[in-house]
Amino acid sequence: MNTVYPLKTLNQLRPLLVGFRKAHGLTQKEVSERLGVTQQTYARLEANPASASIERLFRVFTVLGVEMVLSSGPEVLFSMSSSTIEETEKQTDSPARREKW
Repeated sequence: MNTVYPLKTLNQLRPLLVGFRKAHGLTQKEVSERLGVTQQTYARLEANPASASIERLFRVFTVLGVEMVLSSGPEVLFSMSSSTIEETEKQTDSPARREKW
């Protein structure tokens, strides 16, 4: 089931990151190992994700199995066709997304 979590402020990033990590049953140590960084480095990012670059956040979301969808409003998300969603899913496993931290 795909659930949409609207992100309207940077303060919402931290609880989302923690929630996604815990939903996958992962510790900070396990996420940091998958990213190739120390647990302390990941803990700092998770504590203050608003200061991280979009590239680093994207890598974390990829490890957590989270897909980002940007829209100009709620009506755009609901107007996406299933073929558009399928095409986006095909692009998810591109070599660029498997780049090391």
